[in-house]
Amino acid sequence: MILPEPVTTLSVALALLLGMSVALVAVIVTTRRASSLILTIAAAIAAVMLIVVIVVPVDLPVGLALPVALLGSSVAVVGGNPLTREVLRRATRGTVRDGEHGGILLRTTPDDDPPGVREVLLGGTTIGYLERVATTLTILVGFPEGLAVVVALKGIGRFSELASAEARERFIIGTLASLVWASVIAATVRLAIW
Repeated sequence: MILPEPVTTLSVALALLLGMSVALVAVIVTTRRASSLILTIAAAIAAVMLIVVIVVPVDLPVGLALPVALLGSSVAVVGGNPLTREVLRRATRGTVRDGEHGGILLRTTPDDDPPGVREVLLGGTTIGYLERVATTLTILVGFPEGLAVVVALKGIGRFSELASAEARERFIIGTLASLVWASVIAATVRLAIW
């Protein structure tokens, strides 16, 4: 049975609003208390929402598009932080510690002055939020080429800090996890409202 277009549109809009709301609550909860299960649920919801808007193409009216876009943008920006931290924790098996200033702590070599531990990739959390804002906006406005600018700026800005293998690995994994999360959510919103 095929539903009339207004019913389909309303159903998809409500499903997106519910899915985005649940995903937003889930990622907010995990920013306060890390939970792999809750993050997995949020990621599954994001994947299902993307599949729904691909399989059931809709063009949401402005009254429904605006809340979906606002919720989606919030999920894309806020959700990337706990998700990226979880991906990095799994990738490094917990061997790389976070620093006080949003970076990571690395052991220095005996030649370094002073020897011991130093923090690199400072401000990574803040940069991640800005990266997801830029990613979300470029996709929502229909300029996905802007992603190349985001990645290039981030790479150029961090180039001098990527001397150690740990920093390079963390930079690449964190950037990809953050970009994929923001892109999936933004693409879901984009497909639903345009």
